[in-house]
Order: sequence, then C-alpha cells, then structure tokens
Amino acid sequence: MASRDDLQLAQRLADAAGDAIRPFFRARFDIETKGDLSPVTQADRAAEAAMRSILEKERPQDGIIGEEYGNVREDAAHVWVLDPIDGTRSFIAGRPIFGTLVALMQEGWPVLGLIDQPISRERWIGRTGDATTLNGQPIRTRPCRALDQAILASTGPQYFPGCTGEHFSILAGQCRDAVWGGDCYNYALLATGHVDIVAEAGLKLYDIAALVPVVEGADGHMCDWQGNPLDRDSKGDVVAMGDIARMDDILEALAHGHEGH
Repeated sequence: MASRDDLQLAQRLADAAGDAIRPFFRARFDIETKGDLSPVTQADRAAEAAMRSILEKERPQDGIIGEEYGNVREDAAHVWVLDPIDGTRSFIAGRPIFGTLVALMQEGWPVLGLIDQPISRERWIGRTGDATTLNGQPIRTRPCRALDQAILASTGPQYFPGCTGEHFSILAGQCRDAVWGGDCYNYALLATGHVDIVAEAGLKLYDIAALVPVVEGADGHMCDWQGNPLDRDSKGDVVAMGDIARMDDILEALAHGHEGH
C-alpha cells in the first residue's frame, strides 16, 4: 500500500510537471514525431524531466518507467510510472482535456494513481484502500441500469485496428451515446460520475497504471477485454466501467458482438 509520503511525493511530481507544461499551453513550441508516429513536444519532455529529477534525488532506489525517457530499475519493488502529457494531440490543439499521469506500482500492481489537469487545475487521486478524491473531495461513479443508458468515451475509433475496431463498434452501437477525444480525462470523468464506460486498445503501461486506482477508488472497475485485472504485464486493451453490474454486458459486446445482434 502506498504511504502518506508516497502520496505527498506524487503530488509534488504533478506540481513540477504542471509548472513545466503551463508556459507551453496554446503557445508556439516544437513538435516532433516519434517512431510510432505519435507526436511529442518540448512540454512533454520538460515535464517528465522535472519529475524524474525529483525522483532521482529523493527515491534513488525506486524504479522509473516513463514515456519520454525510458526505464530505469524497473525490477525494483517500488516503481514510478510517468506519462507527462497523456493526450499530446489535445495539448497541441489547445484543448485542456489532456493530463499528467503519475502512478506508483508495488510488485507489479498499481497502488497509487494521480490524474492532473494542469490548466483547469483539477487533480484526481486514487490510493488503494482510500476513496478517490477530486481536489480533495471524495467522488464516486454513477449507477448504470443498462448499456442503452450508457455514455461511452474513447480517444477515437481510428485507434482500434482490425477486428478490435469491429468489436469496439459493436459496444459503441449498444450505448446511448459516444464521445471522442479525452485520453486520461475520460477516466477522470468516469470516476466523477459523468461517463459510464471507457474502452481503448493498444495502451502502454504509462497510459494505464495511474488510472486503475483512480477508477477503482471511486467504486468503478477496470480490466482488460477478457475481464482480467490490470498489472505490469497487461497488453493494453482496457475497459473502465462506473457500474460493475454492466461488466458481463460490456465484455460480451467486446468479445463476441452477440448482444443485440
């Protein structure tokens, strides 16, 4: 379980990332394309560098897994997982629905997660054993009686290749409505009771780790598309739900597409 010191450190990491990001928001900055064709900016790199500097000074024995600067000591018992800007495309477009993700994993499992939106200054914190908070106030997901009452959120249908996209389309077709864009901000909205389901494919550990404690500490649930819990070895096809009573319906739609067809 994450300690109070861990929690305070995670918040200081997010503070440092936010200080690095804000000067670049809706400003002119360099944009590069990485090997996987995803964009990266000066703000991404500055924010991760700021967080890693603090960790190397204060927790030199802990591991770090980061999107921009790679992994060190990843076999340590305590590993910090960092995504300085989850939603770089939104950041580039001037949309304040990206977020900084900070997670602490112990023995391969996420025990502390933080989603920070540095422009609106909204901060969601989840810690195993505690209720998730938004700016210090406890929050929880909302009930969902049936899929046809659900709002589904996802970054975008273009990120679902092949049959994965077909299965996702079946789920989307059974929901009341679907909204696109948002990356980690969708999971924060689910934890706060505004969205019912988030489904995505092909995520990396730094995209996922911080989300799990936030969603589950708000009485939601996260798993892979087969219903397995998410850990260091998960392959990245994930679904979050505000009401675990809908789990069988969601997984059936994703796996087979039998529901309603």
